[in-house]
Amino acid sequence: MIQRHLSATALAVCCAFASGATWAQGVTPPPQNVLQLSATSTVEVQQDLLAMSLTTTRDGSDANAVQAQLKAALEAALAEAKKSAQPGQLDVRTGNFGLYPRYAKDGKLNGWQGSVELVLEGRDFARITSTAGKIQTLTLGNVSFGLSREQRAKVEGEAQSQAIERFRTKAVELAKGFGFTGYTLREVSVNANDQSYPQPRMVVKAMSMASSDSAVPVEAGKSQVQVTVSGSVQLK
Repeated sequence: MIQRHLSATALAVCCAFASGATWAQGVTPPPQNVLQLSATSTVEVQQDLLAMSLTTTRDGSDANAVQAQLKAALEAALAEAKKSAQPGQLDVRTGNFGLYPRYAKDGKLNGWQGSVELVLEGRDFARITSTAGKIQTLTLGNVSFGLSREQRAKVEGEAQSQAIERFRTKAVELAKGFGFTGYTLREVSVNANDQSYPQPRMVVKAMSMASSDSAVPVEAGKSQVQVTVSGSVQLK
């Protein structure tokens, strides 16, 4: 009886030791000599995309009449804009088209008010501004600048190449600084964004451009495209 009990106890101890050894082998040791770093590159570029918003409003007591007036104004503007439309250089699209009830101070309906919008957008600034100057049924509402898809992709590629090169250079320098001969890449992420410089706000008070029939003066600013490469490297 005593010998059997001792044998069972010894067996239990051996099993426990073996289980502990297996568990210890399965645990991944914490990484050592791992360095976190990031590098950023910024490229400044001239804005090459212009968007001009042309709008008008109508109001009246009859909703159908107001809607018809807005539709007529928009159709006339579209017909004029499409004469100069060219993909990528001058794209024409409609914007907001809304019709809303108007209420008196006593809360009763006393009419309807609506608005329409036409957007001229593209890379040919001269074509866009001259077309806007020919449209007689809408007024200039807003002017904005940005980067075309092609320009953004090109500049982003340049910034990305520079950021990667700076990341690699920094990794080599830091590795040597800590007494290592080099590194291997563990993980990396690349993030890009662009930011435009603040542009002077253009305020237009119901100015019809039909009187001058000339191009609207505009001047683009610049944007900054920034790419950041961040990650970790294994020093060796």
